[in-house]
Amino acid sequence: MFRKIVEDLLQNALDERQDLFLIDFTLSGDNAIKIVIDGDNGVLVEDCMYISRAIEHNIDRDEHDFSLEVLSSGATTPLTLPRQYKKHIGRDLEVKTNDSQSLEGKLIDVNEQGVVLTWKAREPKPVGKGKVTVTKEANVTFENIKEAKVKIKF
Repeated sequence: MFRKIVEDLLQNALDERQDLFLIDFTLSGDNAIKIVIDGDNGVLVEDCMYISRAIEHNIDRDEHDFSLEVLSSGATTPLTLPRQYKKHIGRDLEVKTNDSQSLEGKLIDVNEQGVVLTWKAREPKPVGKGKVTVTKEANVTFENIKEAKVKIKF
């Protein structure tokens, strides 16, 4: 019953803010609520406060004892939803596939099926000695992505 109340309040808040979306929702046995959100344009502290207030201000504390934590998915958190990839176009990703491949490249496109990565590699010249720099490209379907993380550069 309490879970349903929280889920409904959370869904209402997300319906009002179409730019935000749910990454994870947990409710432990002692009514500790943990909500992880992301947004098409990132997540500000105010966005977390908005979700928190939408839930906290609509539950009677005399009836339900609970703790509430609302946070954004972090910079090092793996991407889990196709919607998350779009805001990272132009950034470098590290992608591990279900067939044990590890790819690292710039995210250049996101479509309904998956993502397109591009990177530069050094390969032997077709004729003669030495190496030449070539641009490689890979299409990876969402079903084949085991884990994808944004590479942070300093």
